[in-house]
Amino acid sequence: MRRRELIGVACTALLAWPAMARAQQAAKVWRIGYLRFSTAAADANNLEALRAGLRALGHVEGKNLVIEFRWAETVEQLQEAAAELVRMKVDVIFAISSTETERARQATNTIPIVFASHADPVGLGHVASLSRPGGNITGLSVAQSDFTAKSVEILKQTVPHATRFGVLWTPTAPSGRPTLRAAEATGEKLGVQVKGVSVLAVADFAGAFATMARDRVDAVLVHGSALTARHNRPLLAELALKHRLPSMFQVRANVEAGGLMCVTPDHLDLTRRSAVYIDKILKGAKPAGLPVEQASRYQLVINLKTARALGLTIPPSILARADEVIE
Repeated sequence: MRRRELIGVACTALLAWPAMARAQQAAKVWRIGYLRFSTAAADANNLEALRAGLRALGHVEGKNLVIEFRWAETVEQLQEAAAELVRMKVDVIFAISSTETERARQATNTIPIVFASHADPVGLGHVASLSRPGGNITGLSVAQSDFTAKSVEILKQTVPHATRFGVLWTPTAPSGRPTLRAAEATGEKLGVQVKGVSVLAVADFAGAFATMARDRVDAVLVHGSALTARHNRPLLAELALKHRLPSMFQVRANVEAGGLMCVTPDHLDLTRRSAVYIDKILKGAKPAGLPVEQASRYQLVINLKTARALGLTIPPSILARADEVIE
């Protein structure tokens, strides 16, 4: 090949290089690990919220995105699922709550982890501070202690003569103990004794409600753990009604299933917004420098059908504050 031809080929290659680099970058397919202590059926709404958030930012499954799903029925399975995602070297792990985040944290300190509704990321040591997370974990927080306190206050206003509340809580969930402590502290201010009853599995539910009934609690607050918020919703509502206990939940779906009321952040909105964190990380941002955002608004949902079944009249002041009333 002549010198002039060699120069022409070299120049063509140099000119083509930026386009080739852009094409290679555009062809990048990201892999997100979806870690969940739930089932695909029970978590369908959260998953669609995340997908919607990602699509709005240009991340489409089958085009430039693959989501690796890992579902778990037990804490042990969740731990192994987190380790498996790490071995797969996914680009980001989406760990929606404190339960999943803790297992992901134990599995990796390098792969970015994004949460959507963490109960207390600073208190549980998952981030150094809300403004500067400082590690490989960031996302959105629901300020569990704050809305637990609000839940106890509204429950007391709904059942004004109550002197003892039961708290059904899950000790294996990182948010469990902070929820119980917040309920106890608020109860003390309101002159209400709080009786904590722990559950580790669905098989514990019936016995827990029987224990609260024997202890003559006047109402029950159900900690919003993965165990109580997924496919066990109708069972919890049925047990509360069976024992004639006004029930306050921390997840909307429990009220839709027949629970009396809930005070809760908009979990679907938080999940949708977590896609922004994932997008920024895929574009090169470090979790350490992405401030944790806190939920700023909580919803009160009341099931009037359940209230009637309990023979309970919801005070007009509480009804007026409700964001939604289920008839």
